[in-house]
Amino acid sequence: MIDAPARGRTRPRARLDRRAVVLLVGLFAVTLVVSRSCQQAQVRISKEHAIASARERVGFTPRRTQVRLVRQGLNARPYWAVSLSVPGRGGTFRRLATVRVDANTGKVAAVDEHPPGR
Repeated sequence: MIDAPARGRTRPRARLDRRAVVLLVGLFAVTLVVSRSCQQAQVRISKEHAIASARERVGFTPRRTQVRLVRQGLNARPYWAVSLSVPGRGGTFRRLATVRVDANTGKVAAVDEHPPGR
């Protein structure tokens, strides 16, 4: 004759299984969020590519170029900040533009161009 399991033993085991499933689902969700945020924080675009993209977006030929990698936002998303300029007299600029290029996707995020005389 086969004995049926005691009723008291079945319930704690079921609770333990539910907790394990909830823990695994939670761990999977956390892993997914962390992997996505790490992927967005990567620098995939080279400095040279960012400079080329920035030059295409301004209306003048720069004589000086400065590039910095900056991180912005809550996720610290990386951007190349490319400054393009034509120097003027007395430490001023005849033309100046700052172009922000997403270092992950290569898309130009912002262009701030100052016309001559400013």
